[in-house]
Amino acid sequence: MIQTLLARRFREALASFLPEVSDDLLDLIRPSTNPQFGDYQANMAMPLGKKLGKPPREVAAEILENIKLDDLCHPPEIAGPGFINLKIRDAWLTERLTQLVSDERVGVPSPEQPQTVIVDYSAPNVAKPMHVGHLRSTCIGDALCRTFRFLGHSVIGDNHIGDWGTQFGMIIYGYRNFLNSEAYATSAVDELARLYKLVRSLVSYHANKASLTAKETDIATRRERLVTAQEAADEKPDKKTKKNIRRLEAAVQEAEEALKSQLASIAAFEADAEKMSLAESHPQIGDTVLQETAKLHHGDAENRKLWEEVLPACEDEMNRIYARLGVTFDTAQGESFYQDRLAPLVEKLIDEKIATESDGAICVFLEGSDVPMLVRKKDGAFLYATTDLATIQYRVETYSPDTILYVVDHRQSLHFQHLFQLAPQLGYQDLTLEHVSFGTVMGKDGKPFKTREGEVVSLDFLLDEAVAKSLQVLQELKADVPADAMQRTAERIGIGAVKYADLSQNRTSDYVFDLEKMVALQGNTATYLQYAYARTQSIFRKGSVDASALRATPPALLLSEKAERDLALAIIQFPEALERVTTTYMPSHLTAYLYDLAGRFSAFFNECPVLREDNDAATRESRLLLCDLVARTLRQGLELLGIEVVERM
Repeated sequence: MIQTLLARRFREALASFLPEVSDDLLDLIRPSTNPQFGDYQANMAMPLGKKLGKPPREVAAEILENIKLDDLCHPPEIAGPGFINLKIRDAWLTERLTQLVSDERVGVPSPEQPQTVIVDYSAPNVAKPMHVGHLRSTCIGDALCRTFRFLGHSVIGDNHIGDWGTQFGMIIYGYRNFLNSEAYATSAVDELARLYKLVRSLVSYHANKASLTAKETDIATRRERLVTAQEAADEKPDKKTKKNIRRLEAAVQEAEEALKSQLASIAAFEADAEKMSLAESHPQIGDTVLQETAKLHHGDAENRKLWEEVLPACEDEMNRIYARLGVTFDTAQGESFYQDRLAPLVEKLIDEKIATESDGAICVFLEGSDVPMLVRKKDGAFLYATTDLATIQYRVETYSPDTILYVVDHRQSLHFQHLFQLAPQLGYQDLTLEHVSFGTVMGKDGKPFKTREGEVVSLDFLLDEAVAKSLQVLQELKADVPADAMQRTAERIGIGAVKYADLSQNRTSDYVFDLEKMVALQGNTATYLQYAYARTQSIFRKGSVDASALRATPPALLLSEKAERDLALAIIQFPEALERVTTTYMPSHLTAYLYDLAGRFSAFFNECPVLREDNDAATRESRLLLCDLVARTLRQGLELLGIEVVERM
């Protein structure tokens, strides 16, 4: 990698006058954002100048006096306050590109110290259909698994399935009280989903009704605090009291809006006569659901039998969606798998005085946190935290991982903060634990993406819509796709569009789901990249070129045109993009790289015709080889994102 090579050279130069060279300094060697500043820029002279008490330009000059770059770069230039601009020699680019021709990994080196990495991702609750909320974890986790594995690390993709929680108490209650036997026989999963939604709505209704008085009391208390603060402000109208009033006003408004939303939910429920009749007939449904869940956990024979009956159908449906997405796991264990570990684990926490009793529950009080971590409830039930601790225990015993990545949305941040703080106390000091958090998929209205009826969008429906839209686009464009391959091509484009739209975002941000933009042929979309790949294949077909034969006896590469050189530089930077993915856990670095590569290929395609008749043989062969390198890099990059290429568009 160019960046690695440059970092090595700069480390040697800096070591000649610094007692220690930190990686932070070398991280300041980056690709230039503007070609007029060269190909790369080293910006460590500014922080070093401040540290050494010297002008940055003087520090930059000292670095260049001690560095050896003649074989790699043209003479470096110092710009502005101390930026070091670097331009790679064409001869080096050509030599490196030639090496890639016979390299199946397209220049990506194997790691010097391979790691064992567990990626915990997707993690649906099997008692209900997968929905849009599972999209981000599944796509991001799969891309990280693929990238770490391609780089040469040992990877275990683990689907930590929710098969043991309160949702099964709801399913059991619904099965016993509201089951439509005919519907269950026709489609067990759809009927179980209906039962889950129905029971959840009844539980929520009673809970909302029961909490109204407390909510109204809370609002009254907040208003009293506001009035008291306003009276104090009249006597002493300083900035501090005004700021406090604004905070209290916001607190009152927040509570009032929450109550208004709750009342609207209650009113909508009560407008449904059928549901109201059921709610009146099942007043204690919330408590009973918890009891059914507890009975399952304690080995009740009937509940266990029902759980074993419904689980396979749920898992089959879940696996059907994964097959459609092209996602596989190395292991998929439900929460139930770890149940026999929970009681001994809690006893261990108590014996080692890590956990203590509080109001009948067993808690761990962590330094710096006002909220304790519950590991066993007063009624003896265990929690997600307990299961996650047992899961770490099992994973360490089974896989001896160096790192565990949890690809889970940002709302679980406090849970993972507690989990990671507690893990070293159990002896896992050398284990790296990372919460790879992400934002929410939003609708065009700026709210979490839902159907018109207010339901969470099922993942199957979302994929169907994307494929249908892709098919429409292909038909409108009169794409160069045989009729018998049209549906399969639309499937690849549609599902690729959904995945790419997710992965191309900064994972910590929310993003808007917009099918029109996702399948567009222009802009940062999977469709644009798939089209670039299809263009390379079209060139080979029109020129009757066998790419494998071209690689077997490669021609000399010529970089006489700017577009050729720009493309060559981009191809060589592929390993750098993958390294950024694995250090930040952000697949968006790879999507940004591929988008830039496709853009440079488009410029090359327009400015440097490959099959033009007046091209001499050497130019034609060189450009064909560049096309093949682009195709291989695009195909490999998209594969790491879990996206298939298409041969024709």
